[in-house]
Amino acid sequence: MMNRWRVLKRLLPLMAGMALLLSACGRDDLSTLSPQGPVAQKQFDLMTLSISIMALVVVVVFAICIYVLIRFRRRKGDNTIPKQVEGNHTLEIIWTVVPIILLLILGVPTINTVFGLSKDYSKDPEAVQVTVTSHQYWWEFEYPEYGIKTAQELIVPTGRKIQFKLASGDVTHAFWIPSIGGKIDTNAGLGTTNKLYLEFPNEGVFRGKCAELCGPSHALMDFKAKAVNQASFDRWVAAMKAPVAMPADEKVKAAFESKCLTCHAIGETNAGSAAPNLTGVGSRLTVGGILYNDEKSVEENLKDWISHAQTIKPGNQMPDVSTNVKYGPGKGTTATGLTEEELDGIAKYLAGQKLEY
Repeated sequence: MMNRWRVLKRLLPLMAGMALLLSACGRDDLSTLSPQGPVAQKQFDLMTLSISIMALVVVVVFAICIYVLIRFRRRKGDNTIPKQVEGNHTLEIIWTVVPIILLLILGVPTINTVFGLSKDYSKDPEAVQVTVTSHQYWWEFEYPEYGIKTAQELIVPTGRKIQFKLASGDVTHAFWIPSIGGKIDTNAGLGTTNKLYLEFPNEGVFRGKCAELCGPSHALMDFKAKAVNQASFDRWVAAMKAPVAMPADEKVKAAFESKCLTCHAIGETNAGSAAPNLTGVGSRLTVGGILYNDEKSVEENLKDWISHAQTIKPGNQMPDVSTNVKYGPGKGTTATGLTEEELDGIAKYLAGQKLEY
């Protein structure tokens, strides 16, 4: 038993060191410690200030404790009563005033930052308005001023404020782009919308996540935020609003219309659908939010997703097409399966739905 304890005592510092080392591993676009926008920078600065003040207090308190333990320890043969400092007005003033000063140093910037980041730009004509609706387990982005609705990829222009209006279509989720700012809950129920604004100063792709446990595929509820220049954003808007042709093959077209467009939308077809909009799905970075198109082709990922959606992302509303299963709450439609030719044709058609912007 003693030998085991000695081994454990030797392993504990090693494991603690490894935990500290591994905690620094991660992606820049998933770290609040690598802010890439002004909102995230303000949050990071406030966090740095708070931690610095707390660290200062801990260091000073421990230093005083160690000094007192050494300087005023009872020495051998000394049985005298130490000098009593009870009622020392100077000390009492110091340990009352110092915490007040520290609270002011922390409180003033905290209030300024919190209230500053809660500004509402819904009426600002220069801000881009985006309505975010979370679902199990995907994200819907609507641009009301442009009449556009898309899914899984948030496209925004750089240099402008993006005002979000957030709600949930089912359970509570949380919208979060760690390197840009956030997070904020999306709540279910009428009238329970939250608001948040963010800014994207630089072009790039930023990873977003759901930060609220929402079901078995919570960890797979990712989305991408693409920041592009204003000209590219304008081209994207035009491409999203352009007419979309149906599959040229009549059999593929019939299967697509009867088994996909009962729930999904593409272009102006079935625009009020409750499932993810498929317009431009071929140019997205992922299929289903988690199948990356740089690891497999878009067409292969689409075939995998259509065939095995429940295996890839358990609990989502997309059925495996090989089974007769209801798709979507209250939809009243069933997926009756696809032939290999229909599956290949639909995957090829959707993979070709690319937006040039």
